[in-house]
Amino acid sequence: MDRAEVGRRAFRGALLLVLPAALALSGCVATPQPGITNSDTPSRTVPGPAAGSAVTSAPLESAQASNKAPVYWIGRSNNNVFLYREFRDASDQDNPVTRALRVMMSQKPLDPDFFTPWQNPKKLATSISGKNVITVDVSADAFNSNLDADMAERAIQQLVYTATAAAASAGLTDTGQQIQVVILVDGHTDYVAFNRVRLGSPTSRSTGMVAPVWIIDPQEGAQLPGGTVKISGRSTNPGGKLRWEILRVDGNAKSPYLNGTTTADAAQSGLFNIALKLGPGSYEARVSQLDAGSNVEDLNVDTRGFTVR
Repeated sequence: MDRAEVGRRAFRGALLLVLPAALALSGCVATPQPGITNSDTPSRTVPGPAAGSAVTSAPLESAQASNKAPVYWIGRSNNNVFLYREFRDASDQDNPVTRALRVMMSQKPLDPDFFTPWQNPKKLATSISGKNVITVDVSADAFNSNLDADMAERAIQQLVYTATAAAASAGLTDTGQQIQVVILVDGHTDYVAFNRVRLGSPTSRSTGMVAPVWIIDPQEGAQLPGGTVKISGRSTNPGGKLRWEILRVDGNAKSPYLNGTTTADAAQSGLFNIALKLGPGSYEARVSQLDAGSNVEDLNVDTRGFTVR
């Protein structure tokens, strides 16, 4: 029996005792208001990244040996708001799903362009059923933020993306099947999160919520060895053209240093890789999609600051 299978069985065996009848509980603990949507049916998907390009959810994370927790944050790009992922150090005291969600709800993103509307809850527990359903039971104090309808839906998807990413990365779910998340509040279904979204229904990753372009590596603030620096990321437009630029950073001043174009790999779900030789100093990488109708306008820009030693 391999390590992933041992961890999967131990995780399920322990945590299913925590929430044995969670899905059977019901109780509305917030007063419904006009315009409320259900977590499994967002009112709309966000617009596509560019004319003719694909709009997808991020491919489910694959199992990895690292103990870092995959955490999704909310960030702005052009005139829209999307989900972006960071890998974060996390305590080993919790199971992989709980610790990733705890980081999401209690810490700040590394990248100053990202944010989270969640509050640190007094109670947080998770379990996974044999049908690839993750149950998250959180206390109501996690929702102490005033959000509009669109931001509330993104916040729920932020939790769904983080929970499914953590489970898949730890090898606790079957990545060949759809993973769903049920969110309970103080053990009950039907809570209206942020007074906008009714929880309790099995919810999957929603199409179009993930950022059209995001830089996966290096992470914000990374210290890299000199020589060849590799910049990798993902675009939701596989086969589409991307513009990249490297800026030199000197205090608050930024100056163009290198630039070029690359193509998101059509065979690998839009992955891209850029390898550059950079000397010691502080830099900012910028990657964006090229507008199909214009070679001038940059769409869905993502940036990442890092230092080369």
